[in-house]
Amino acid sequence: MWLYSSLLIALLLNSAKLLALRENGIVAHYWHFNAAELGFQFAVQFGFCYLLFYLNLKDGWLTDYRDRNKYLPYFIYNITLSFFCMVVCGGIQKRIFAFNDGQLKGAFWAGYFTRFSLTVILVGIIIKLILLMRQTKEQALENERLKNAYTTAELELLKEQLNPHFLFNSLSSLSGVVRENPALAQQYIKHLSSVFRYTLVKPSAHLVTVAEELTMVKSFAQLLKMRFENAFDLKIEVDEKYLNYKVPHLSLQPLLENAAKHNAATLKSPLTVTVNVIWDQLTVSNNLNPVEAEGTGTGLANLSQRFKILLHRDIEILKTADQFIVKLPLLHE
Repeated sequence: MWLYSSLLIALLLNSAKLLALRENGIVAHYWHFNAAELGFQFAVQFGFCYLLFYLNLKDGWLTDYRDRNKYLPYFIYNITLSFFCMVVCGGIQKRIFAFNDGQLKGAFWAGYFTRFSLTVILVGIIIKLILLMRQTKEQALENERLKNAYTTAELELLKEQLNPHFLFNSLSSLSGVVRENPALAQQYIKHLSSVFRYTLVKPSAHLVTVAEELTMVKSFAQLLKMRFENAFDLKIEVDEKYLNYKVPHLSLQPLLENAAKHNAATLKSPLTVTVNVIWDQLTVSNNLNPVEAEGTGTGLANLSQRFKILLHRDIEILKTADQFIVKLPLLHE
């Protein structure tokens, strides 16, 4: 950016001398066109611009003054540098290129002073714009870091709320299975360990594929099936094309747990949970046979909050006369 800005300013401040090509023009009375001299002035202007950009934007002793709000020495050094460059470069140009009688000696230094003053002003404006863009970018990055840190902390808090809830219900179920059928309890523990292994694995992005969620939920369904003595049934009707879609980790387990907690399940009136995809939403529905059950609502509340954080979309909860339906948004990457 420094290079292009320096080129633009040098072209802008030296292009007026092309008017000297018109012999009867006003500029021709004060300066006769000389391609070599014009090239020298352009190179001087370009080098001066680039030097100012380099010293004022690259980390160093001059930028330290600005960063520490010591503006007086900062401006003094810039003005001194500009005046020194103007005198040195002007003197070199006067020695290399001779003046014609038609040229005014005073006009030479007036033109040099004007060009260098305009250069300092234009460079100062561009430097200010660059610093503002840097500041805006740094603030955006800082806000993003804070947002990510907040999101991670909030997700971990939600997970901590969810896991004890799941653990309490699972151990309560295991206690009943052990009393009724110790041999079946061994299979229960096997499936329970598989579910807990999946629960404790925390993906870095907090998102997993639908296929991974369905694999876990099948093991969890086996736990419910043993608990309700085959009065529980899980039907999965998800097309293969949706298996690579993403959902938050542990999206389905709270819904099965919620259905089992709030509905009776008998061989005459089994509890059936159906998982399918409707309009790009992972839909989980169960028939209703409600029973009185105490609950804090942690499962659905956490699930809703995690979808808001990770997908910026909320879940849909519907209840009809005979069904409880939860629709989960899917992320297609």
